[in-house]
Amino acid sequence: MKLFKNKIFRKLFFASIASQLGSMVGTVAFTFYLLDLFGKKPFLATLAELMYSLPILFVFFLVGVIADRMDRKKITVNTDWIRAALTLILLIAVYEKILWLAFVILFIRSTVSKFFAPAEMSLLQGILDKGMYMQASGLNQTVMGMFMLFGMGIGALSYHYIGITGSVLADGISFILSGLLIGSCAISLEARLPNGKVHFKVLNFSTILKDFKEGLVYILSFKLLKSIIAGFLIFGLINGGFSVLPLFTMKYKLAPAQYQQFSSLFSICMGIGYLLGSAVASRLIQKFKVHRVFIAGIFFSGAVTFTLGMLDNVWFYFSSVVLLGIILAPLNTALSGWMTELVDPKFMGRVSGWIDPLMMLSYSISLGIIAVIFPVFVKVETIYYAIGILMAVVGCYYLIVLPAQVKERGLAGIEQTKSAKATIESL
Repeated sequence: MKLFKNKIFRKLFFASIASQLGSMVGTVAFTFYLLDLFGKKPFLATLAELMYSLPILFVFFLVGVIADRMDRKKITVNTDWIRAALTLILLIAVYEKILWLAFVILFIRSTVSKFFAPAEMSLLQGILDKGMYMQASGLNQTVMGMFMLFGMGIGALSYHYIGITGSVLADGISFILSGLLIGSCAISLEARLPNGKVHFKVLNFSTILKDFKEGLVYILSFKLLKSIIAGFLIFGLINGGFSVLPLFTMKYKLAPAQYQQFSSLFSICMGIGYLLGSAVASRLIQKFKVHRVFIAGIFFSGAVTFTLGMLDNVWFYFSSVVLLGIILAPLNTALSGWMTELVDPKFMGRVSGWIDPLMMLSYSISLGIIAVIFPVFVKVETIYYAIGILMAVVGCYYLIVLPAQVKERGLAGIEQTKSAKATIESL
Protein backbone atom coordinates (compact mmCIF):
# COMPACT_ATOMS: atom_id res chain seq x y z
CA MET A 1 0.00 0.00 0.00
CA LYS A 2 1.37 3.40 -1.07
CA LEU A 3 0.35 4.96 2.23
CA PHE A 4 2.87 2.92 4.20
CA LYS A 5 5.69 4.03 1.93
CA ASN A 6 5.20 7.42 3.57
CA LYS A 7 7.42 7.15 6.65
CA ILE A 8 5.65 9.95 8.53
CA PHE A 9 2.19 8.46 7.90
CA ARG A 10 3.48 5.09 9.09
CA LYS A 11 4.64 6.55 12.41
CA LEU A 12 1.45 8.58 12.91
CA PHE A 13 -0.67 5.54 12.09
CA PHE A 14 1.04 3.29 14.65
CA ALA A 15 1.02 6.12 17.20
CA SER A 16 -2.75 6.37 16.75
CA ILE A 17 -3.20 2.60 17.15
CA ALA A 18 -1.07 2.56 20.31
CA SER A 19 -2.98 5.48 21.81
CA GLN A 20 -6.42 4.07 20.94
CA LEU A 21 -5.58 0.57 22.14
CA GLY A 22 -4.23 1.85 25.45
CA SER A 23 -7.24 4.11 25.97
CA MET A 24 -9.67 1.28 25.22
CA VAL A 25 -7.92 -1.09 27.63
CA GLY A 26 -7.94 1.57 30.33
CA THR A 27 -11.57 2.57 29.75
CA VAL A 28 -12.94 -0.99 29.76
CA ALA A 29 -10.85 -1.98 32.77
CA PHE A 30 -11.97 1.08 34.74
CA THR A 31 -15.63 0.29 34.02
CA PHE A 32 -15.16 -3.29 35.26
CA TYR A 33 -13.28 -1.94 38.28
CA LEU A 34 -16.22 0.31 39.20
CA LEU A 35 -18.78 -2.46 38.73
CA ASP A 36 -16.71 -4.90 40.81
CA LEU A 37 -15.92 -2.49 43.62
CA PHE A 38 -19.22 -0.59 43.65
CA GLY A 39 -21.68 -3.12 42.22
CA LYS A 40 -24.61 -1.50 44.02
CA LYS A 41 -23.82 1.89 42.47
CA PRO A 42 -24.05 1.34 38.69
CA PHE A 43 -24.50 5.09 38.18
CA LEU A 44 -20.75 5.42 38.78
CA ALA A 45 -20.07 3.67 35.45
CA THR A 46 -22.40 6.16 33.76
CA LEU A 47 -20.61 9.02 35.55
CA ALA A 48 -17.28 7.72 34.22
CA GLU A 49 -18.70 7.78 30.69
CA LEU A 50 -19.70 11.40 31.23
CA MET A 51 -16.12 12.20 32.26
CA TYR A 52 -15.06 11.07 28.78
CA SER A 53 -17.75 12.94 26.81
CA LEU A 54 -18.57 16.16 28.72
CA PRO A 55 -15.21 18.01 28.34
CA ILE A 56 -15.86 18.86 24.67
CA LEU A 57 -18.67 21.17 25.82
CA PHE A 58 -16.11 23.23 27.75
CA VAL A 59 -13.31 23.46 25.17
CA PHE A 60 -15.04 23.16 21.78
CA PHE A 61 -14.32 26.82 20.93
CA LEU A 62 -10.61 26.33 21.72
CA VAL A 63 -9.58 23.03 20.13
CA GLY A 64 -9.97 24.03 16.49
CA VAL A 65 -8.38 27.45 16.92
CA ILE A 66 -5.36 25.96 18.73
CA ALA A 67 -4.96 23.30 16.01
CA ASP A 68 -4.93 25.95 13.27
CA ARG A 69 -2.75 28.53 15.02
CA MET A 70 -0.19 26.55 17.01
CA ASP A 71 2.37 23.93 15.99
CA ARG A 72 0.29 20.80 15.29
CA LYS A 73 3.15 18.41 15.97
CA LYS A 74 3.86 20.00 19.35
CA ILE A 75 0.15 19.86 20.23
CA THR A 76 -0.06 16.10 19.58
CA VAL A 77 3.23 15.31 21.35
CA ASN A 78 2.54 17.52 24.38
CA THR A 79 -1.01 16.20 24.83
CA ASP A 80 0.46 12.68 24.89
CA TRP A 81 3.02 13.65 27.57
CA ILE A 82 0.37 15.43 29.67
CA ARG A 83 -2.00 12.46 29.43
CA ALA A 84 0.84 10.09 30.42
CA ALA A 85 1.56 12.22 33.51
CA LEU A 86 -2.13 12.38 34.41
CA THR A 87 -2.38 8.61 34.02
CA LEU A 88 0.33 8.24 36.67
CA ILE A 89 -1.84 10.24 39.08
CA LEU A 90 -4.85 8.12 38.03
CA LEU A 91 -2.84 5.00 38.85
CA ILE A 92 -2.18 6.31 42.36
CA ALA A 93 -5.87 7.25 42.79
CA VAL A 94 -7.00 3.78 41.72
CA TYR A 95 -4.42 1.99 43.87
CA GLU A 96 -5.41 4.04 46.93
CA LYS A 97 -9.13 3.84 45.96
CA ILE A 98 -9.54 7.63 46.01
CA LEU A 99 -12.57 7.65 43.71
CA TRP A 100 -13.20 11.40 43.57
CA LEU A 101 -9.61 12.01 42.45
CA ALA A 102 -9.91 9.30 39.78
CA PHE A 103 -12.98 11.02 38.31
CA VAL A 104 -11.30 14.43 38.38
CA ILE A 105 -8.24 13.04 36.56
CA LEU A 106 -10.45 11.29 33.99
CA PHE A 107 -12.20 14.59 33.28
CA ILE A 108 -8.94 16.57 32.95
CA ARG A 109 -7.30 13.86 30.83
CA SER A 110 -10.31 13.71 28.53
CA THR A 111 -10.23 17.51 28.22
CA VAL A 112 -6.59 17.36 27.13
CA SER A 113 -7.36 14.58 24.63
CA LYS A 114 -9.87 16.82 22.80
CA PHE A 115 -6.93 18.90 21.54
CA PHE A 116 -5.18 15.83 20.09
CA ALA A 117 -7.64 14.66 17.40
CA PRO A 118 -8.04 17.94 15.40
CA ALA A 119 -4.26 18.49 15.40
CA GLU A 120 -3.55 14.89 14.34
CA MET A 121 -6.17 15.01 11.57
CA SER A 122 -4.73 18.30 10.31
CA LEU A 123 -1.21 16.84 10.34
CA LEU A 124 -2.34 13.86 8.27
CA GLN A 125 -3.95 16.21 5.77
CA GLY A 126 -0.67 18.10 5.50
CA ILE A 127 1.59 15.08 4.89
CA LEU A 128 -0.59 13.20 2.35
CA ASP A 129 -1.37 13.89 -1.28
CA LYS A 130 -5.07 14.48 -2.02
CA GLY A 131 -5.27 11.17 -3.87
CA MET A 132 -4.40 9.33 -0.66
CA TYR A 133 -7.11 10.82 1.56
CA MET A 134 -9.69 8.15 0.69
CA GLN A 135 -7.15 5.35 1.22
CA ALA A 136 -6.24 6.76 4.62
CA SER A 137 -9.92 7.07 5.53
CA GLY A 138 -10.57 3.48 4.45
CA LEU A 139 -7.62 2.28 6.53
CA ASN A 140 -9.00 4.12 9.57
CA GLN A 141 -12.35 2.34 9.10
CA THR A 142 -10.51 -0.99 9.04
CA VAL A 143 -8.77 -0.13 12.31
CA MET A 144 -12.12 0.95 13.79
CA GLY A 145 -13.55 -2.44 12.80
CA MET A 146 -10.65 -4.20 14.51
CA PHE A 147 -11.22 -2.25 17.72
CA MET A 148 -14.96 -3.01 17.61
CA LEU A 149 -14.17 -6.68 17.08
CA PHE A 150 -11.41 -7.17 19.65
CA GLY A 151 -11.32 -4.01 21.82
CA MET A 152 -13.80 -5.09 24.50
CA GLY A 153 -12.23 -8.54 24.72
CA ILE A 154 -8.70 -7.16 25.05
CA GLY A 155 -9.87 -4.77 27.77
CA ALA A 156 -11.61 -7.60 29.63
CA LEU A 157 -8.57 -9.91 29.37
CA SER A 158 -6.30 -7.11 30.54
CA TYR A 159 -8.46 -6.47 33.60
CA HIS A 160 -8.67 -10.20 34.35
CA TYR A 161 -4.95 -10.96 34.11
CA ILE A 162 -3.14 -7.75 35.11
CA GLY A 163 -5.89 -6.00 37.06
CA ILE A 164 -6.89 -2.35 37.14
CA THR A 165 -3.39 -1.08 38.01
CA GLY A 166 -1.77 -3.01 35.16
CA SER A 167 -4.45 -1.85 32.72
CA VAL A 168 -4.08 1.81 33.72
CA LEU A 169 -0.29 1.45 33.47
CA ALA A 170 -0.67 0.02 29.94
CA ASP A 171 -2.87 3.03 29.14
CA GLY A 172 -0.11 5.41 30.27
CA ILE A 173 2.61 3.53 28.36
CA SER A 174 0.52 3.82 25.18
CA PHE A 175 0.60 7.63 25.46
CA ILE A 176 4.38 7.58 25.93
CA LEU A 177 4.79 5.35 22.88
CA SER A 178 2.51 7.60 20.83
CA GLY A 179 4.42 10.71 21.92
CA LEU A 180 7.78 9.14 21.03
CA LEU A 181 6.58 8.04 17.58
CA ILE A 182 5.07 11.44 16.70
CA GLY A 183 8.04 13.28 18.18
CA SER A 184 10.41 11.35 15.90
CA CYS A 185 8.55 12.50 12.75
CA ALA A 186 10.31 15.07 10.56
CA ILE A 187 7.20 17.02 9.52
CA SER A 188 7.47 20.09 7.31
CA LEU A 189 6.79 23.52 8.82
CA GLU A 190 3.99 24.05 6.27
CA ALA A 191 2.09 21.00 7.56
CA ARG A 192 2.72 21.93 11.19
CA LEU A 193 1.99 25.67 10.88
CA PRO A 194 -0.04 26.29 7.69
CA ASN A 195 -1.12 29.72 8.99
CA GLY A 196 2.40 30.79 9.95
CA LYS A 197 4.02 31.03 13.36
CA VAL A 198 1.86 32.61 16.07
CA HIS A 199 3.11 33.38 19.57
CA PHE A 200 0.97 31.89 22.32
CA LYS A 201 0.61 35.31 24.01
CA VAL A 202 -1.28 36.59 20.96
CA LEU A 203 -4.06 34.04 21.57
CA ASN A 204 -6.21 36.02 23.99
CA PHE A 205 -9.97 35.62 24.35
CA SER A 206 -10.84 38.11 21.60
CA THR A 207 -8.51 36.51 19.01
CA ILE A 208 -9.75 33.00 19.90
CA LEU A 209 -13.35 34.17 19.49
CA LYS A 210 -12.46 35.83 16.18
CA ASP A 211 -10.79 32.67 14.88
CA PHE A 212 -13.70 30.52 16.05
CA LYS A 213 -16.08 32.85 14.20
CA GLU A 214 -13.89 32.61 11.10
CA GLY A 215 -14.39 28.83 11.15
CA LEU A 216 -18.15 29.35 11.08
CA VAL A 217 -17.90 31.95 8.31
CA TYR A 218 -15.71 29.57 6.28
CA ILE A 219 -18.33 26.81 6.61
CA LEU A 220 -21.26 29.11 5.77
CA SER A 221 -19.43 30.59 2.77
CA PHE A 222 -18.62 27.13 1.36
CA LYS A 223 -21.95 25.89 0.01
CA LEU A 224 -21.06 22.21 -0.37
CA LEU A 225 -19.33 21.97 3.00
CA LYS A 226 -22.24 23.76 4.69
CA SER A 227 -24.73 21.30 3.19
CA ILE A 228 -22.73 18.28 4.38
CA ILE A 229 -22.28 19.60 7.93
CA ALA A 230 -25.98 20.53 8.23
CA GLY A 231 -26.80 16.82 8.19
CA PHE A 232 -24.49 16.19 11.13
CA LEU A 233 -27.21 17.39 13.51
CA ILE A 234 -29.30 14.38 12.51
CA PHE A 235 -26.23 12.11 12.63
CA GLY A 236 -25.84 13.13 16.28
CA LEU A 237 -29.44 12.11 17.01
CA ILE A 238 -28.82 8.76 15.30
CA ASN A 239 -25.57 8.12 17.20
CA GLY A 240 -27.29 8.93 20.48
CA GLY A 241 -29.96 6.34 19.75
CA PHE A 242 -27.46 3.66 18.76
CA SER A 243 -25.38 4.24 21.90
CA VAL A 244 -28.13 2.60 24.01
CA LEU A 245 -30.14 0.53 21.52
CA PRO A 246 -28.07 -2.69 21.60
CA LEU A 247 -28.39 -2.98 25.38
CA PHE A 248 -32.10 -2.04 25.38
CA THR A 249 -32.83 -4.46 22.54
CA MET A 250 -31.28 -7.40 24.37
CA LYS A 251 -32.70 -6.57 27.82
CA TYR A 252 -36.23 -5.60 26.83
CA LYS A 253 -36.88 -7.66 23.70
CA LEU A 254 -34.57 -10.38 22.34
CA ALA A 255 -32.61 -11.86 25.28
CA PRO A 256 -33.75 -10.55 28.69
CA ALA A 257 -32.15 -13.42 30.61
CA GLN A 258 -28.76 -13.14 28.86
CA TYR A 259 -28.70 -9.50 27.82
CA GLN A 260 -25.18 -8.83 29.14
CA GLN A 261 -23.55 -11.56 27.05
CA PHE A 262 -25.58 -10.80 23.93
CA SER A 263 -25.04 -7.03 24.15
CA SER A 264 -21.29 -7.52 23.68
CA LEU A 265 -22.00 -9.43 20.43
CA PHE A 266 -23.33 -6.24 18.86
CA SER A 267 -19.90 -4.59 18.67
CA ILE A 268 -18.31 -7.86 17.48
CA CYS A 269 -20.83 -8.22 14.63
CA MET A 270 -20.52 -4.53 13.75
CA GLY A 271 -16.73 -4.92 13.74
CA ILE A 272 -16.92 -7.87 11.34
CA GLY A 273 -19.14 -5.78 9.06
CA TYR A 274 -16.74 -2.83 9.21
CA LEU A 275 -13.80 -5.04 8.24
CA LEU A 276 -15.68 -6.47 5.26
CA GLY A 277 -17.01 -3.07 4.19
CA SER A 278 -13.61 -1.40 4.54
CA ALA A 279 -12.10 -3.93 2.12
CA VAL A 280 -14.27 -2.65 -0.74
CA ALA A 281 -14.82 0.97 0.32
CA SER A 282 -12.08 2.60 -1.79
CA ARG A 283 -13.05 0.66 -4.91
CA LEU A 284 -16.71 1.59 -4.51
CA ILE A 285 -15.82 5.26 -4.15
CA GLN A 286 -13.57 5.18 -7.22
CA LYS A 287 -16.27 3.48 -9.31
CA PHE A 288 -19.41 5.33 -8.20
CA LYS A 289 -18.08 8.73 -6.97
CA VAL A 290 -17.85 9.76 -3.33
CA HIS A 291 -21.19 11.60 -3.02
CA ARG A 292 -23.12 8.68 -4.53
CA VAL A 293 -21.57 6.15 -2.13
CA PHE A 294 -22.30 8.56 0.74
CA ILE A 295 -25.97 9.09 -0.18
CA ALA A 296 -26.64 5.43 -1.05
CA GLY A 297 -25.00 4.36 2.22
CA ILE A 298 -27.38 6.57 4.21
CA PHE A 299 -30.47 5.14 2.49
CA PHE A 300 -29.33 1.51 2.84
CA SER A 301 -28.33 2.07 6.48
CA GLY A 302 -31.76 3.54 7.19
CA ALA A 303 -33.48 0.54 5.57
CA VAL A 304 -31.43 -1.96 7.61
CA THR A 305 -32.00 0.01 10.83
CA PHE A 306 -35.76 0.05 10.21
CA THR A 307 -35.61 -3.72 9.62
CA LEU A 308 -33.74 -4.28 12.91
CA GLY A 309 -36.80 -3.01 14.75
CA MET A 310 -38.96 -5.66 13.11
CA LEU A 311 -36.80 -8.68 13.94
CA ASP A 312 -37.73 -11.06 16.77
CA ASN A 313 -34.91 -13.56 16.34
CA VAL A 314 -31.59 -12.64 17.96
CA TRP A 315 -29.45 -14.35 15.28
CA PHE A 316 -31.31 -12.69 12.41
CA TYR A 317 -30.74 -9.45 14.33
CA PHE A 318 -26.97 -9.96 14.57
CA SER A 319 -26.77 -11.01 10.91
CA SER A 320 -28.41 -7.70 10.02
CA VAL A 321 -25.94 -5.86 12.26
CA VAL A 322 -23.08 -7.35 10.21
CA LEU A 323 -24.83 -6.09 7.06
CA LEU A 324 -25.19 -2.65 8.66
CA GLY A 325 -21.46 -2.59 9.41
CA ILE A 326 -20.67 -3.50 5.78
CA ILE A 327 -22.77 -0.51 4.63
CA LEU A 328 -21.48 1.95 7.24
CA ALA A 329 -17.77 1.38 6.49
CA PRO A 330 -17.89 2.78 2.89
CA LEU A 331 -20.25 5.55 4.07
CA ASN A 332 -17.83 6.69 6.79
CA THR A 333 -14.83 6.28 4.48
CA ALA A 334 -16.53 8.50 1.91
CA LEU A 335 -17.49 11.14 4.49
CA SER A 336 -14.12 11.29 6.25
CA GLY A 337 -12.07 11.31 3.05
CA TRP A 338 -14.37 13.83 1.38
CA MET A 339 -14.17 16.26 4.29
CA THR A 340 -10.37 16.06 4.19
CA GLU A 341 -10.38 16.78 0.46
CA LEU A 342 -12.80 19.71 0.71
CA VAL A 343 -11.47 21.66 3.70
CA ASP A 344 -8.51 23.98 3.26
CA PRO A 345 -5.64 22.80 5.54
CA LYS A 346 -5.52 26.27 7.12
CA PHE A 347 -9.10 25.81 8.41
CA MET A 348 -9.24 22.08 9.17
CA GLY A 349 -8.91 22.57 12.94
CA ARG A 350 -11.63 25.20 13.15
CA VAL A 351 -14.02 23.20 10.95
CA SER A 352 -13.47 20.14 13.19
CA GLY A 353 -14.03 22.42 16.18
CA TRP A 354 -17.55 23.17 14.94
CA ILE A 355 -18.49 19.60 14.02
CA ASP A 356 -17.86 18.05 17.47
CA PRO A 357 -20.17 20.35 19.49
CA LEU A 358 -22.91 20.07 16.85
CA MET A 359 -22.77 16.29 17.06
CA MET A 360 -22.53 16.32 20.86
CA LEU A 361 -25.52 18.66 21.17
CA SER A 362 -27.84 16.49 19.08
CA TYR A 363 -26.34 13.33 20.66
CA SER A 364 -27.25 14.62 24.13
CA ILE A 365 -30.73 15.68 22.96
CA SER A 366 -31.29 12.17 21.58
CA LEU A 367 -30.28 10.52 24.87
CA GLY A 368 -32.45 12.97 26.80
CA ILE A 369 -35.50 12.20 24.67
CA ILE A 370 -34.95 8.44 24.98
CA ALA A 371 -34.53 8.76 28.76
CA VAL A 372 -37.94 10.49 28.98
CA ILE A 373 -40.01 8.37 26.57
CA PHE A 374 -38.54 4.86 26.95
CA PRO A 375 -39.97 2.45 28.06
CA VAL A 376 -42.98 4.33 29.45
CA PHE A 377 -44.30 5.76 26.18
CA VAL A 378 -42.56 3.81 23.41
CA LYS A 379 -41.15 0.35 22.79
CA VAL A 380 -37.60 -0.34 21.62
CA GLU A 381 -38.91 -1.00 18.09
CA THR A 382 -40.17 2.57 17.87
CA ILE A 383 -36.66 3.94 18.38
CA TYR A 384 -35.38 1.84 15.48
CA TYR A 385 -38.22 3.06 13.27
CA ALA A 386 -37.52 6.67 14.26
CA ILE A 387 -33.81 6.33 13.45
CA GLY A 388 -34.60 4.62 10.13
CA ILE A 389 -36.95 7.48 9.20
CA LEU A 390 -34.38 10.09 10.27
CA MET A 391 -31.78 8.45 8.02
CA ALA A 392 -34.26 8.47 5.13
CA VAL A 393 -34.93 12.18 5.76
CA VAL A 394 -31.24 13.11 5.79
CA GLY A 395 -30.69 10.87 2.75
CA CYS A 396 -33.43 12.73 0.85
CA TYR A 397 -31.92 16.05 1.89
CA TYR A 398 -28.49 15.05 0.59
CA LEU A 399 -30.01 13.56 -2.58
CA ILE A 400 -31.69 16.89 -3.33
CA VAL A 401 -28.79 19.24 -2.58
CA LEU A 402 -25.48 17.38 -3.01
CA PRO A 403 -25.47 16.22 -6.68
CA ALA A 404 -26.12 19.73 -7.97
CA GLN A 405 -23.55 21.27 -5.62
CA VAL A 406 -20.93 18.65 -6.52
CA LYS A 407 -21.52 19.42 -10.20
CA GLU A 408 -21.35 23.15 -9.49
CA ARG A 409 -18.10 22.72 -7.57
CA GLY A 410 -16.66 20.65 -10.41
CA LEU A 411 -17.42 23.45 -12.85
CA ALA A 412 -16.22 26.18 -10.51
CA GLY A 413 -13.01 24.39 -9.50
CA ILE A 414 -11.64 25.97 -6.35
CA GLU A 415 -13.58 29.21 -6.65
CA GLN A 416 -15.83 28.38 -3.69
CA THR A 417 -12.80 27.91 -1.45
CA LYS A 418 -11.36 31.22 -2.66
CA SER A 419 -14.73 32.90 -2.06
CA ALA A 420 -14.84 31.53 1.50
CA LYS A 421 -11.33 32.88 2.17
CA ALA A 422 -12.21 36.25 0.66
CA THR A 423 -15.31 36.52 2.88
CA ILE A 424 -13.17 35.84 5.97
CA GLU A 425 -10.48 38.31 4.95
CA SER A 426 -13.12 41.04 4.51
CA LEU A 427 -14.26 40.70 8.16
